Parts: sequence; C-alpha cells; structure tokens
Amino acid sequence: MTAESQELAELLRSDSEFHRLFDTHHEIEHRLDELSSKHYLTGSEEIEESTLKKRKLRLKDQMEAIRREHRHPAPPTPPPPMRPHAQG
Repeated sequence: MTAESQELAELLRSDSEFHRLFDTHHEIEHRLDELSSKHYLTGSEEIEESTLKKRKLRLKDQMEAIRREHRHPAPPTPPPPMRPHAQG
C-alpha cells in the first residue's frame, strides 16, 4: 500500500467530513461517466454535466485542503495572556 493510499484510508476512517466529500465526489464521477457514454446530450444534460464538473472540482479542492491539514496540522493556539487584576 502506498503512502497516499494509506493516507486516504486513514482519512476515510477518521474524518467524517472527508468521507462525505469522497462519497459525493464518487457519485458525481459516476454520473459524469453515464453522461459521457451518451452519443448525444440534451440541453439540460449539457447544463447538468457542466454543473457537475464544477461541483466535482470544488469537492476535490475541499478534500485536498483536508489532506493538507492532516499532513501539517496547525499548531494549537496559545491561551491569551492573563491580565493583572486591578486593585482598588
């Protein structure tokens, strides 16, 4: 198993948002395959195809952002400094 496939398996197991995006991406890919197998697309199918391609790209960008965060998590934010109490 490659490092990339291990990372994918880990994200699918541990990150529900990544899993949801991955499943949706796969469903869109399946529908695009169906549309591309047709000899002729109706006007509404052409619009659907264009919309699905854009959505698929957005999903891929979101998944890549999660992968980057998984590879290089942001350091924890330190708590704000404590202020001395005013005495009066």
